[in-house]
Amino acid sequence: MTENETRVLVVDDEQSIRRFLHLTLSAQNYTVFQAATGREAVESAAQHKPDVIILDLGLPDMDGVEVTRLLRQWTQTPIIVLSVRGSETDKIAALDAGADDYLTKPFSTGELLARLRAAVRRATRAPEEPVFVSDGLEIDIARRTVQLNGNDVQLTPTEYNLLKLLVVNAGKVVTQRQLLREACGPGYEQDFHILHVNISNMRRKIEPDPTRPQFVITEPGVGYRLKLG
Repeated sequence: MTENETRVLVVDDEQSIRRFLHLTLSAQNYTVFQAATGREAVESAAQHKPDVIILDLGLPDMDGVEVTRLLRQWTQTPIIVLSVRGSETDKIAALDAGADDYLTKPFSTGELLARLRAAVRRATRAPEEPVFVSDGLEIDIARRTVQLNGNDVQLTPTEYNLLKLLVVNAGKVVTQRQLLREACGPGYEQDFHILHVNISNMRRKIEPDPTRPQFVITEPGVGYRLKLG
């Protein structure tokens, strides 16, 4: 899918934001649709079938988290939340409701475009693709192998489960609770120390420079994201 074939739905009650995003995205050859309320967002998503939705949380008729839940009842279209709300609680609520990514206002246009491109790549990637490859790191989910620059990497079962979950959701923010629940079990959802230790150990094995991670990126207070190449 090329950019001029990509349809983006911008949902924001501020006309100035909608206008700015329309101009910015149109200049990059995206086809842009707009909605100012939650109801309009759901209707427009059903009518235009966008490839990506950029969603504000502070809508006049319903909260953006509720809009996300409604959309997730019938579509897996990537949702990038773009909101002035920057608290950990708001981010986790949006991601747990089904959002794929979260950016706070004011935002960098370059970063928004990069995350938009990443969302499109995730949505168009063949679901059966078993291998993640990026800058010398190769993870083969089907064969349960991890290599860095051609050398085998030995991970503990917990480290591998964490990495596998990040690979399956490559480019998306995965919350700390999601990682703990899936990799360690339901009883560990609050044991953030275990998560941080395992992520740190994993980074020492797969990152060229663990002090400056280039693969497993921290989203402060929220979770982690496996960066696409």
